[in-house]
Amino acid sequence: MILGVVLAGGKSTRFGSDKALAELGGRTLLARAVDGLSGFCELVVIAGRDHGPARCIPDWPHAGEGPLAGIAAGLHLAQDEDYATVLTCGVDSAQLPDDLLDLLSPPPAYLADQPVVGHWPTSAAKDIEAILEGTGRHSMLAFADKINARPVKSAQEPANINTPADLAAAEKTHGI
Repeated sequence: MILGVVLAGGKSTRFGSDKALAELGGRTLLARAVDGLSGFCELVVIAGRDHGPARCIPDWPHAGEGPLAGIAAGLHLAQDEDYATVLTCGVDSAQLPDDLLDLLSPPPAYLADQPVVGHWPTSAAKDIEAILEGTGRHSMLAFADKINARPVKSAQEPANINTPADLAAAEKTHGI
């Protein structure tokens, strides 16, 4: 079984407001991300938020640790609830590829241009804990390297929305 985790604990500093609630084509980025993962997963949760259109879980070990904290929270939940893998995306990863699960299987794998879009084995929980509790780099690529995840290119890269200009471009580019 696959647990989907939308990474939504960021501060949206480049966006200027809560980007999870920004609308693209009349729907919030958060709702789009949840819906995008739901086609691939038995359950989708939102990491790093208190409320949303799906079950919410706190980042692990605490907020402010970036996307790794959301992935760690998802891996812990997956272990607790007997999921084999976790499929992640950022709240700003609009229009996930239709073949996402095929591209990222078997795990561990991630989209080369957007490492937060990844498929992770539940067994990687200890590795991500070591990174978050250690003094080294706390980055997606440090985690991917540690577990020998493979980067994958996709012909249909999702939009990566970090600024209001990115949102406007996504409206045009993706025809939403």
